[in-house]
Amino acid sequence: MESFTNDNQIADQRERIVAVQKNGDGDITACKTSSGRELDYQSALQAVQAGQIAGVNAFKGRDGEMYIRGDADGDPTNNLDNLPLF
Repeated sequence: MESFTNDNQIADQRERIVAVQKNGDGDITACKTSSGRELDYQSALQAVQAGQIAGVNAFKGRDGEMYIRGDADGDPTNNLDNLPLF
């Protein structure tokens, strides 16, 4: 249980994705973090994979490519597609 508490404390200190940019097809092309950093999609994916950004995870799609998605928490308002644009 102690490990769980420590993981939560770490998660609280990490950046979160707070806004996104999308292309004409509606695909996310960039992310803005809670600290104000603006990352292109590939840089954001690398940060997610390195554990630097909370509330999201990386997964391999059916096409074999890696993607970012929000952690399943039952709250649709913080899904990446529902975040504000910047």
